[in-house]
Amino acid sequence: MRKMRKRKKILDDQTLLVTVDVSKEKNTGYFRCPDGTEVMPFEFTNNRSGFNKFYDLIEWTKAEKQLFRVVVGFESTGPYAEPLTHFLRNKDVELVQVNTVHTKKMKEVYDNSPGKTDKKDPKVIADLIELNRILKVVVPEGISAELRRLTHARERYIKTRTSLVNQLYDLVFVIFPEFSQIIKDIQTKTAQYLLNHYPTPQEIVNLGVDQLEVILRKVSRGRFGREKAQALFEAAQQTVGIREGQVSIVKEIRNLLQAIFQQQHFVDECESDISENLSKIPWSRYLLSIKGIGEITVAVVIGEAADFNHFKTSGEIEKFAGLNLFEISSGKHRGRRRISKRGRWLLRKILYFASLNVVRKGGIFHDKYQSYLDRGMPKPKALIAIARKLLRVMFAIVRDHKEFDESYSKSIQLKEAA
Repeated sequence: MRKMRKRKKILDDQTLLVTVDVSKEKNTGYFRCPDGTEVMPFEFTNNRSGFNKFYDLIEWTKAEKQLFRVVVGFESTGPYAEPLTHFLRNKDVELVQVNTVHTKKMKEVYDNSPGKTDKKDPKVIADLIELNRILKVVVPEGISAELRRLTHARERYIKTRTSLVNQLYDLVFVIFPEFSQIIKDIQTKTAQYLLNHYPTPQEIVNLGVDQLEVILRKVSRGRFGREKAQALFEAAQQTVGIREGQVSIVKEIRNLLQAIFQQQHFVDECESDISENLSKIPWSRYLLSIKGIGEITVAVVIGEAADFNHFKTSGEIEKFAGLNLFEISSGKHRGRRRISKRGRWLLRKILYFASLNVVRKGGIFHDKYQSYLDRGMPKPKALIAIARKLLRVMFAIVRDHKEFDESYSKSIQLKEAA
């Protein structure tokens, strides 16, 4: 007979359930007591007086109903919940959150309508919490908080930089489509120098092959020479790029180059600050000891998961990252197992890219990855499996205060298999 696992309930007959529908200006609160009585939805503002009013009502209700515990729940809705979360983290309450996808689906169950109202939403959140469909709330503090902000800022600026680079490719193609055929990466210093100082084909032709060769050798530090200069010069002579509106296009190209430089400069500053902050966390060396894992990966892991003390098992942190598995099966139909993707997206993304490093030849999970492929597993799915294993290894070495070694990784896998 299969062993049944009892799921621990978060609510009991001594717990006041408080839920909040968070918004930018005003939040909607709702209380549900163990005896079924309710404090109907009410509004409070996103400022000190509003938060104090909200917490005073929690304390009054708790005392009035002679309850000993308070659970406060809300949707995982990004920045709007953060001020309230930080206000409550040092209060005598337990914080939980529910997934927005679950809330959306639960609304139809609530009143057979997908409608959204400020009074309906906190009640739906309360229903989900009573069903124990909750996610952990990890509020990083100190250096962990700095790392979360830095890694998220870095990610945003990289995304913006990528968009700017794509715009640059499009504009260069209009006036000199052959340029990116000869200098493949438009983000290199050589490409950006030429586009900033000699952006049009006419200017390249006016330089002549000899002068162009001198510039290319100097800027590329010897990577490009006569051959590249000759190719670029001939392409400029025979270009099919347009000349109409060229002045305006060149102006925009130079503006994009400046913007790309600024974005990259900020990314570099973030990475420098990340390195400095990591040096202040003594146990970060455990994660950095994993072959193939760099500072950015470790910074994201610490920034998202804080010090791992919020998690009792590796399964909990997998769920937190959205790397927990699920399947949809019915009758004789057996669905494919997939990851839920219901968690910290940046943690999931960085672990996927980290898995690319650890499966390379000589990497710590190269053999395991190859065994997955030999079994017919598609590469993306195999990499996800490696990302899950990597997260479990990270959890274990931080928990056990040990630096990584190959035999230790194997012992972890054997324990999981047992």
